[in-house]
Amino acid sequence: MATPVDGLAGRRLLVIEDESLLAMMLEAFVAEFGCEIAAIASTFEDAMEKARSLTFDAAILDVNLGGRQSFPIAEALRERGAPFVLTTGYPASSLPASLRTSPVLQKPFQQHQLRRALRAALAAAPNRP
Repeated sequence: MATPVDGLAGRRLLVIEDESLLAMMLEAFVAEFGCEIAAIASTFEDAMEKARSLTFDAAILDVNLGGRQSFPIAEALRERGAPFVLTTGYPASSLPASLRTSPVLQKPFQQHQLRRALRAALAAAPNRP
């Protein structure tokens, strides 16, 4: 379980992942961090709607949603000041330059890597109301 000082316990996360097994794995990982799932989205349209409208502390965003790149969702998150971690099976060099400063996890990744990436995303985020 996450300790209060690690900055993750009690955080609400938006999980955007189109592979159901990976979404379930992420759900289990973040529960062990003491986080709550604000919502899970598996399609581009649903993810964009949730990214724009829901209240959450950070997002985990798959770069490829059903064959469609999720870069516009990342930009919507950035416009809101919402921190996010990108997950991808592609090399980080394939990301647009504007997203290369965001924490990126190469699939497959391990729980400790996700914890580190979420903490980095939250630490780098501007103060949000």
